[in-house]
Amino acid sequence: MSETSKPFTIDVASLRSRSKDSSPQAVEKADSAGVKHGFVNREPKKQRGRRPSPRTGQVHAKVLPAIADAIADEAKRRGVQQGVVIEEAWALYCGQKGLRG
Repeated sequence: MSETSKPFTIDVASLRSRSKDSSPQAVEKADSAGVKHGFVNREPKKQRGRRPSPRTGQVHAKVLPAIADAIADEAKRRGVQQGVVIEEAWALYCGQKGLRG
C-alpha cells in the first residue's frame, strides 16, 4: 500500500496556523451571529459567592491575656463576635471623651 492510499493520514508538515481576525468589526460580527443563534453574552458575570462584609477593617490589638479572655468570654456569653464587643467598648469610650467614633 502506498502513502496516498491510506485514507486517514494527515501530512502534518503542510498544516499552517493562521492568526484570528480580532478587529472590532470582526468581533461585532461574531457577537451578532452568536446572539442570532442563541448564544449568551461573553462579558464576565458578577463575582459569585458571599457578599463582602461591611466590617472590613482588621484591628489586631495586642492585649494582656486576661483582657483577651474577658472579651472572648463576653462575646461567647452574648452570642456575638468579639469585634462587636470591641466596637461597643469603643463607642462607650468615645461617648465619655466626647469624640466622634
